[in-house]
Amino acid sequence: MSGRTIARAAAFVVATAVALDIGFNLSNAKVFPITLPWEAVVGGALVFGIIAVWATPYLIIAPYHWLREQIRKVEVSDLIAGVIGLVVGLFIAVLLGIPLGQVRVFDIATWAPLAVAVVCGYLGIAIAVMRRNDFSHLAASMFAGRAAKRAAREAQEREGEERDEHEEPTTGRLRGFGASKKAARNSDKILVDTSAIIDGRIADICQTGFVSGTLVIPRFVLEELQHIADSADSLRRNRGRRGLEILQRLQKDELAPVEISDADADTPEVDAKLVKLARQWRCPIITNDFNLNRVAELQGVKVLNINELAHAVKPILLPGEDMMIKIMQEGKEVGQGVGYLDDGTMIVVENGRAYMHNTIEVTVTRVLQTVAGRMIFAHPKQNSGPLASVRKTGTA
Repeated sequence: MSGRTIARAAAFVVATAVALDIGFNLSNAKVFPITLPWEAVVGGALVFGIIAVWATPYLIIAPYHWLREQIRKVEVSDLIAGVIGLVVGLFIAVLLGIPLGQVRVFDIATWAPLAVAVVCGYLGIAIAVMRRNDFSHLAASMFAGRAAKRAAREAQEREGEERDEHEEPTTGRLRGFGASKKAARNSDKILVDTSAIIDGRIADICQTGFVSGTLVIPRFVLEELQHIADSADSLRRNRGRRGLEILQRLQKDELAPVEISDADADTPEVDAKLVKLARQWRCPIITNDFNLNRVAELQGVKVLNINELAHAVKPILLPGEDMMIKIMQEGKEVGQGVGYLDDGTMIVVENGRAYMHNTIEVTVTRVLQTVAGRMIFAHPKQNSGPLASVRKTGTA
């Protein structure tokens, strides 16, 4: 049985029952009492029921479908704002209805509370929906102000604790030694992401001594690395095996100790687990993953990005400086030669085509910063010739 049939049946039953009640109670009316035979009452009730069945699609079903379509189109924020505005409006109507219910002039007590409830409910919905952005900004600023006050209070408490630690006797310092040592141990940890291990440059960075903390590799990162190494795709399999080799190399390095941790977080994604552990331990994350970098920074976690480090340590070249470069290929323009620095920076040498596969001394003319990286333009130095370049490369 469809919903339309159920609605028509319900309308028939309700309309017939109301008509029967009205017909049998006409004889008890205070004004113009009428006594009708029961056949007329039953017949009129059936007529009203049939009219209700005919009018149900227009009076009930069509408005219901229209209302459901409007609710489907409206935004969730408007629905939430409307519900909140309706609740506030009805609450104000209740407060206003209490004194209005005591007024006996023109029967105000009978109809005024209902009218006030309708008006206040409508105004509450309209105001809340139209000004929802202002209300959301106001709520955000209130919560931000409370958060700032809370942060300032916590900072003052930390300063007071540090001052008390400096002023307390030796016994007090010994009492707090365990907690401070544990906090220092956590702050020395550095979580390592899978992308940083596969990249491999982290091993070279550790050998330089720039990494002073303990590299912590969670068990779930090791499992992800092993899963990549067992992949059916040859490229992924080679990357995973390279990551395992880099991990063995890190474990042999004495400058940066490596710790395999069994700590885990109650979330299925590896990136989310790393961010949660970093927040718990208050330690940074080493990664090359751009998405993990952004998510961690949004949650207040410090990120050590190897790509950013490589970009920061690139040599700075200024116009007028001289450098040695090997011309590797032809440029796009006529007579141009192209060479590369160790970090992959492209050097475009004007009139460098004559020195193909030779190392010559060039003078930097200009440096351009593009989306893909730096591009350096240069020209051969005056004393650089094919013979000089041949002597410098040791080829004939």
